[in-house]
Amino acid sequence: MTALPLPSKKKLGLVIDLDTCVGCHACATSCKEWNAGGIAGPLTDERPFAKDPQGVWFNRVHSYELEADAATKQPAQTLHFPRSCLHCETPACVTVCPTGASYKRAEDGIVLVDEDKCIGCKLCSWACPYGAREYSEVEGVMKKCTLCVDRIYNQNLDEADRQPACVQACPTKARHFGDLGDPTSKVSLLVADRGGVALMPELDYKPVNRYLPPRPRRTGADEADDAPASHDTGNLASRWLHRLLKR
Repeated sequence: MTALPLPSKKKLGLVIDLDTCVGCHACATSCKEWNAGGIAGPLTDERPFAKDPQGVWFNRVHSYELEADAATKQPAQTLHFPRSCLHCETPACVTVCPTGASYKRAEDGIVLVDEDKCIGCKLCSWACPYGAREYSEVEGVMKKCTLCVDRIYNQNLDEADRQPACVQACPTKARHFGDLGDPTSKVSLLVADRGGVALMPELDYKPVNRYLPPRPRRTGADEADDAPASHDTGNLASRWLHRLLKR
């Protein structure tokens, strides 16, 4: 089995704002476009124009309907939930890998797959509780989000372009990229300010990525007072996400 490196001070990851995500799938399509020719390329598609198309996607966006909650006076709403690798600090996908194909970088915490070593046994996909692994039927290997590692360190790109394709493409700026190991970074401050949550922390895989819960909504039936709505709504949404992932 594959060993993990010592915990790194630098923890690159994503912060995703569920309040501003509109479910447009720009993150998924831009990710597909960049990575089809990048370090993890190709991202193959099977029967793309048939009734049952299949393919490899590093980003997927799921949309769910949240029922109205009388206790917090929150109306029914649609929640768009982008899903990709969370680049855990202690990822189960790495420790179960029998060949060392799945590994975690010591210098920045990014979890990657060495396709030359991968035998397609799928143990990593079974171990990952977040469903972040993708199997390529065409190539017979596992693939996953790389945080666009071949882009964020590319000195030939302008500094503003050295960020994951999904972050750059998001039209509502719902995705943020940075060092979550630095408490003074923009992403860390954003998490602290908005109460960002890690998914399923009880499993102790320590995912680096964080989700910002939806802000409380006001309805036409609200009282005319200007008292701020309870932040319990955000906690409610995060608990709902945890239950969803456990299914």
